[in-house]
Amino acid sequence: MQDGERGGSSRTRTHPAGNREHGHQLHRADTPVSQPRGGRVPVSPAGRSVYDGQEHGLFMEKLDARIRNHDREIEKMCNHHFQGFVDSITELLKVRGEAQKLKSQVIETNIRLQEDGKVLISSMEELKQCRVQQRNIATTIDKLTHCLPVLEMYSRLQEQMKAKRYYPALRTLEQLEHTCLPRAGQYRFCSIMAENIPKLRTHIRDTAMTQLRDFLESIRKHSDKIGETAIKQAQLQRSLDSAVTLQPRALIGRRSRKAAAAGTESGGQGGSPISEQDSGILDVEDEEEEDVPGAQDLVDFSPVYRCLHIYTVLGLRDVFENYYRKQRRKQARLVLQPHSNMHETLEGYRRYFNQIVGFFVVEDHVLHTTQGLVNRAYVEELWELALSKIVAALRTHSSYCDDPDLVLDLKNLIVLFADTLQGYGFPVSQLFDMLLEMREQYGEILLKRWNITFRQILDQDNYSPIPVSTEQEYRQYTSQFPLQDPELEKLSFPKKLPFSGFVPKAYCQLKEFIYACLKYSEDLHLSSTEIDDMIRKSTNLLLTRTLSNCLQYAIKKKNVGLAELVQVIINTTHLEQSCHFLEEFITNITNVPPDTANATKLYGTSTFKDARHAAEAEIYTSLNAKIDQFLQLADYDWMSQAQGSGNLTTSDYLVDLIAFLKSTFSVFTNLPGMPVEHATLPGKVAQTACMSACKHISTSLMQLLLDPEVRQISIGALHQLNVDLKECESFARAGPVAGFQGDTLLLAFSDLRQLLDLFTQWDWSTYLADYGKATCKYLRVNPHTALALLEKMKETSRKNVVLAQFKKADRDRQKLIDAVIKQLRNLIAQHHA
Repeated sequence: MQDGERGGSSRTRTHPAGNREHGHQLHRADTPVSQPRGGRVPVSPAGRSVYDGQEHGLFMEKLDARIRNHDREIEKMCNHHFQGFVDSITELLKVRGEAQKLKSQVIETNIRLQEDGKVLISSMEELKQCRVQQRNIATTIDKLTHCLPVLEMYSRLQEQMKAKRYYPALRTLEQLEHTCLPRAGQYRFCSIMAENIPKLRTHIRDTAMTQLRDFLESIRKHSDKIGETAIKQAQLQRSLDSAVTLQPRALIGRRSRKAAAAGTESGGQGGSPISEQDSGILDVEDEEEEDVPGAQDLVDFSPVYRCLHIYTVLGLRDVFENYYRKQRRKQARLVLQPHSNMHETLEGYRRYFNQIVGFFVVEDHVLHTTQGLVNRAYVEELWELALSKIVAALRTHSSYCDDPDLVLDLKNLIVLFADTLQGYGFPVSQLFDMLLEMREQYGEILLKRWNITFRQILDQDNYSPIPVSTEQEYRQYTSQFPLQDPELEKLSFPKKLPFSGFVPKAYCQLKEFIYACLKYSEDLHLSSTEIDDMIRKSTNLLLTRTLSNCLQYAIKKKNVGLAELVQVIINTTHLEQSCHFLEEFITNITNVPPDTANATKLYGTSTFKDARHAAEAEIYTSLNAKIDQFLQLADYDWMSQAQGSGNLTTSDYLVDLIAFLKSTFSVFTNLPGMPVEHATLPGKVAQTACMSACKHISTSLMQLLLDPEVRQISIGALHQLNVDLKECESFARAGPVAGFQGDTLLLAFSDLRQLLDLFTQWDWSTYLADYGKATCKYLRVNPHTALALLEKMKETSRKNVVLAQFKKADRDRQKLIDAVIKQLRNLIAQHHA
């Protein structure tokens, strides 16, 4: 081995590079190679290089040498540890004997222990069984503890459903589902209960909705009664003193009760009603405090509260609120739709108002006893809609009414309706504005009624002074009309009042009209000044339009005699003087002084003056018309031959006319007079009428002369007309009416007198010479009038000349006429120039 080593060493020294390489390969060959996954040992690169190279034998030698070295090292190690190994074996053999002894002892001990443990094991088995039973009992008790509440609650639920106490049933159902059933565990009866819970909820919801529908139907039927009760309470409250009126809802739904109810309702989001009948929300108050039933006494509100709670618990509050509001809006539209014949009777209006008040009383009650079912905005919106429809309906239906008593009753009903709703906090200013509009309509209806009344009084009047035979009768008339005549009071009975029965009756009717206007103005929340202004304006309309038209009707109607017209003048004069008494009457009932700034004045003075002037004009017109009737009987022979003035007599028609005028003016003269300004009324009227009649006669006779149809007039016809004119002048000179100064009345005939004097005296030289001078004798003769009449006489003269061509006087007269005509034409031409 040493030789081998040496040989190897020499070879190694001979080939040092190769030895290093072989050593490196051996070192790599010694390096362990991991076992591959495929099971095949791969050949290392060093091994591969040995087999591929030319030094295989040398490698094997080196490998053998290495093996021998390892063997020597192993042998050395074994020699070094051998003694310890022998000692260990020896000790192990000793331990084996002791282990045998220990084993036998353990077996004996185990046998003894097994014998002793049999009793203990038996006791332990018995204890185990007891513990199992105990655990089972505890488990059973625990399960029963959780199941019994479920069963009890389900039994309570069934009782509540049977008693129709649905809200407590719903609360029980909720507790059963969320608390009891989860604790009870998974049992079949629990599963059945859980499956029935949605069905029970649906049943409760449907039942509550059915009750709500019944409630809505109930309040629809009871709205009339609720509204009637509320309006009666408001009417009663209006009669209370001011301290009570500060609480407009003292009799209807007091807010103290509302607050208590609202406190109970605060559990609406999860609280429970106290009982099913009142749900803890209805107003509760001692019956001693409430004698008159309110809305809550006429209608059971528990269904709506119950349904609200149920839907709140079900999480469907929004659905319930929307449904309730939708249904109430539908009912509101039905309530606000008036009957077509509502305007015929007051009862129709009352029923309409009762239903509306009942509807909003219910809404107000629901508003203050629930939280959010209806809010203030919703109620106000509903009221705005209702208010517009109410105003439109009242305007339409009231326009059909022509009875002032019905309009007044309607106004009082509207005021009561407005006050009732105002007590519940609803704004009603539009209703009072509409009442002011109806005030105009009421005034027109009053004017129509009083127009009929005045006409009836005028038709029934005898147009004669009122005879009074006793002091009592006199006081009766003076109490009806403010007559102040000291001279009349001094006269003994029997005596006559200057006016006819129309005056006191008309004056009383004026006061009745003012009272009627005042009645409408009451309770409209108007100031005294506004009431006074309204009354005065309405009275002015009555005076200037109605009474004035009636007086015109009386004056203008047919078959009105002159005496009646004169009595109308006397009547209107007395009514005119009574106007300041009407002013005082209005002042007394309105407490507004007449001298207040911007106060309306009565126009009665001008009204009666106009009527008096119309009566006077009618007198003159009627008198002239009568004169025309006489003048139509005039039958002048315009071609009559000239006769001596002593042989001519007054025309028959004129004799009759003068007789008529004398009798007529005697009637004027015998009428009782009264002071009016500076003249006696009948005398003044008689003077004017007499002057008008004379002027009309003069003008009519002048028109007869100048009538275009009368183409020829003889001097004889002028003499006849002159005789008639003298008769008229004699009538005027006789003074048919007292009061004329001198020959004033003769001035009415001066135009005709100067014209006839000019032709009958044939004084053309004087006329032509003095024309245009203030001292002219024929100052009132117009050249045109003279020319026209002269032309007619020329035609007559021309015919006479043709018939008697050989009479020198006629030819001279014709020449003279032609000369005068020529001069008149020149005069007219100069005047125009």
